[in-house]
Amino acid sequence: MLREALLMLGFALVAVLAFRRAGLGATLGYLLAGALLGPHVFALVDGAEEMATIAELGIVMLLFVVGLELSPARLWRMRGAIFGLGLAQVVACGLAVTATILALTGYTTAAALAIGLPLGLSSTAQVLPMLQSAGRLRTPFGERAFSILLFQDLSIIPLITIIAAMSRNPAAQEGPAGWTLALLALAAVVGLIAAGRLLIRPLFRLIGGMGERELFIVAALFTVLASAVVMQSLGLSAALGAFIAGVMLADTPYRHELEADIEPFRSILLGLFFVAVGMMLDLGAIAERPVFVVGFAALLIVVKTAIITGLGLLLKMTWRSALALGLLLSQGGEFAFVLHTQAQAALLIEQESASVFGAIVTLSMVATPFLMLATRRIRQEPKGAPEGRQAPEPEGASALVVGYGRFGQGVAQTLMAGGLSVTIIDKKAAQIDLAEEFGSKVYYGDGTRLDLLRQAGAGESQLIMFCQDELPDAELIEAVHEHWPDASIYVRGYDRRSIITLASTPAEYVVREVNESAIRMALMALEKIGLSEEEIDRAEELYRRNDHERMGVQIEGGDIYAAREMTREQQRALRGED
Repeated sequence: MLREALLMLGFALVAVLAFRRAGLGATLGYLLAGALLGPHVFALVDGAEEMATIAELGIVMLLFVVGLELSPARLWRMRGAIFGLGLAQVVACGLAVTATILALTGYTTAAALAIGLPLGLSSTAQVLPMLQSAGRLRTPFGERAFSILLFQDLSIIPLITIIAAMSRNPAAQEGPAGWTLALLALAAVVGLIAAGRLLIRPLFRLIGGMGERELFIVAALFTVLASAVVMQSLGLSAALGAFIAGVMLADTPYRHELEADIEPFRSILLGLFFVAVGMMLDLGAIAERPVFVVGFAALLIVVKTAIITGLGLLLKMTWRSALALGLLLSQGGEFAFVLHTQAQAALLIEQESASVFGAIVTLSMVATPFLMLATRRIRQEPKGAPEGRQAPEPEGASALVVGYGRFGQGVAQTLMAGGLSVTIIDKKAAQIDLAEEFGSKVYYGDGTRLDLLRQAGAGESQLIMFCQDELPDAELIEAVHEHWPDASIYVRGYDRRSIITLASTPAEYVVREVNESAIRMALMALEKIGLSEEEIDRAEELYRRNDHERMGVQIEGGDIYAAREMTREQQRALRGED
């Protein structure tokens, strides 16, 4: 097992690096690594089917992360696209591919439906990471693509029912009826929603109060797997269950921490899933019927692209965006492997047919990054076109505030008063609960972690403001600036040492938290005892000039004692001594 794991990671590492350098994306690298490891090339690793079953957890976690980005209110707003555009795509593409199979082969109608309807589905595992890496998931374009993918997940229930109804296997007739499956699915969704509100949220609140990150990760994985198991036990899509669990936690304070904790598992397992798909690529089936496999894969892409582009144009998308949507969703999907296996068990198709069309699905997935790269100039919208812009959502923050104590509250509320959208992070669960009592939305997490800052939207923020009790170290400020150079960084400091410590970092400004309030108090006192406005202004200007001079010397010397003699001289001058 260790040897096979080493080989898979090694081949994947080299292949993904090569394809990334070529600008072709990671998916192709994983598929190539799997094909090389599989039985038809070097035969170094066995058990592709078993590995694919485990690696499908990557798809489950992907849908959970996507669910975390979609609050129930936003999902409700998308209902028209999900059940309108999604339904139209699944029905139109499924029937068109079925008709193509009937026209080009000698399959029966039942066999053509069992193969063609699943081919109408696209690859969630491939499309969503492409949208996320391009930063388009929250754009109008990304929402339409996701709406289609989500309805495709929902369509697993009727497709399973259709295959079961056409089954020629007497044993398959004993399964539950379609309406029973639908009722079970509805009950499972309601149950997951209730569990999310009554059990999962209090659980994360309890763990957040303890401050145990390991427990948080365990609870996050438990939530994903439990929701997936519930759906899978009913014969439904495990990924759909994880998605619902994510949506239920999308508007909680723990959203960004959950995303950051799940992301590494999601990335690794999704990569292994594509390695397994590459290993299952039946090169023998392609070698026996190369013209049919390659030709049908091309025909599948053309048919789906044409239909989805047409649907996009009906929705008044620009022709460039409609074409981009068609090309992005033109491939076959991972659910085709599952449904073709069920069709084979129902005695509707032979093993050879399942292998041939599995190869067609894999080739269509391989083609997608090449098609998107080749048509980039054609698909690119003119500058200022609305399709590529992010939809106006409160989640896209102009400022990211880390720490919501007495200092952070003043900063965040002042920024909001200035019209900025603000995302606030704090790692103290009690502080979050207190903030919620006063109507403030604060997310749980350690804001000194780069992965959590990324999940919280640092890439889109103009301001990143560290207002927590602990002074961030210089390495963190350097790393934040390196990752998000366009964001201005502000830091809450305590004293002159804070300024000296961070003076050489890219921080825009380090604020001594009590300095301004001390000056303000002294000026009020001077006014109270009768000094003129001119005298008060002169006193403030003198203090600030002396303070600035001392700070310059201390920063240059890297030590608070570097300006000791200057401080003594200034003090004597203030007392009127020679």
